[in-house]
Amino acid sequence: MKILSIVAILFGFSQCGSTKIVKTPPFKIESAVYNHWTGGLPGVSGTRVEIRLSEKSSIAFDSLFFLNKATKVEIREEKGNTFLTAHFSTSKKRNQNRDVILHSDSKMEINNKVPVNDKFPFELKENEAIISYKIDEKTKYYKIENVEQTKPDFYPSVKKQ
Repeated sequence: MKILSIVAILFGFSQCGSTKIVKTPPFKIESAVYNHWTGGLPGVSGTRVEIRLSEKSSIAFDSLFFLNKATKVEIREEKGNTFLTAHFSTSKKRNQNRDVILHSDSKMEINNKVPVNDKFPFELKENEAIISYKIDEKTKYYKIENVEQTKPDFYPSVKKQ
């Protein structure tokens, strides 16, 4: 019985190994670009990544990992091509609404939430991204190298009426 338990534990840990990255995906990337943008309000900004596939794809794309962040991708079809777009917020205002109690008596700060820093699952260079997709209920990952940076977008500020 001990041997069976040990084998079961070892098998369980073997499934937790590093995420395998596919070398040849079932789709072809024609281009991958990103640009930073700044909104019309102070502190509002982000990064947009667009991946153009060379042909229409029926693969279930899920998420994009880029610049130590992850987000779901939006999929659109246009003129026989599939476009994957990911929007990453870098806004400073995002966490501004969080209520934090600062007090000389530390007991008053007990209900403050501890910030969570999730470990990013991949080590990527600034111009690399990883796209996740599903085939037969299995999640697969593909590394996109040389994501090209394009000119930033600056949106005008909104005038008060």
